[in-house]
Amino acid sequence: MRKSLLTLMVLAASVSSAGLAQTAMAATGEVHLEEQEWGFDDFFTGTYDRAALQRGYKVYREVCAACHSMKRIAFRHLADFGYSEAQIKNIASEYSIEDGPNEDGDMFDRSGRPSDYFPSPYPNENAAKAANGVAPPDLSLIIKARHDGANYVYGLLAGYEEPPEGKELAVGQYWNKVMPGHVIAMAAPLSDGMIAYEDETPETVDQYSRDIVEFLAWAAEPEMERRKRWGINVLIFLAAFAGLMYCVKKKIWKPVY
Repeated sequence: MRKSLLTLMVLAASVSSAGLAQTAMAATGEVHLEEQEWGFDDFFTGTYDRAALQRGYKVYREVCAACHSMKRIAFRHLADFGYSEAQIKNIASEYSIEDGPNEDGDMFDRSGRPSDYFPSPYPNENAAKAANGVAPPDLSLIIKARHDGANYVYGLLAGYEEPPEGKELAVGQYWNKVMPGHVIAMAAPLSDGMIAYEDETPETVDQYSRDIVEFLAWAAEPEMERRKRWGINVLIFLAAFAGLMYCVKKKIWKPVY
C-alpha cells in the first residue's frame, strides 16, 4: 500500500513538474530548435566541408566582423581549410594591427601578419557597449557556448519573421521565431543576394546561415577531425590490446584450470 502511494506521489510530482515547465516555456516564448544535418556532427567520422568553411569565413568577414570579434582565431589558421600561404598573407595585410611599444615607447599601426589574431571591431568593451547598448559576444566559441549551438545559431540567423498580427514591437526590436520570447534587439544580419559567392552555391539566407555555422563550428573546435582520427586509432589499439591480454591470461592460468 505504501509503495503504491509513493508511486502515485512521484507520478503526480512528475506531471506537475512537466506542467510547470510547459507553462514556463509558454510564458517565455521558448521554442524547440529544428534539427539540421551537419557533416561535422557524426561522432566518429564527422568532418568539416572545406568549401563551406571558406564561404562561412566570407560571411563572417563581410557581415559579422562589423560587430563581433573572434579573438581565438589567427589568420594562419585559415590554412586549415585550403588557403595558401600567399592568400593568408594577402588577407592579413588588409588589416591594420596596433603594435608596440616602439623604441620611443609609443604604440603604432602596421599591416597584419599571418601570426596575428583577428582584430576586434572595437578598441575595448566599453566602446562596443556604447555602439550597441551591450557588447556583442565574441564568436570564437559561440557554438560551444550555446545549448545545441549549431542548430541554435542557424535557427537564430534564419529565424527572422514579421511579428504576428497585433504584436507591437518597440523601436530597435525584431521578431525571431527561435529567440526565447521571440523579441531580439539585433536586426536581421543576412538577406538574399547580399554576399556574392565565387561558385554556384545559392546566395540565400538559408545557405549563408549554414555556411557561417560551419565556420563557427570549426572555430570552436579546429582540432575536431584530428581528435576523431586519433580516437578511432586509440579504440582499435585498446581492442587489440584487450584481446592480447585475454590470450596471455588464458595461457598463464591454463595449468591451474
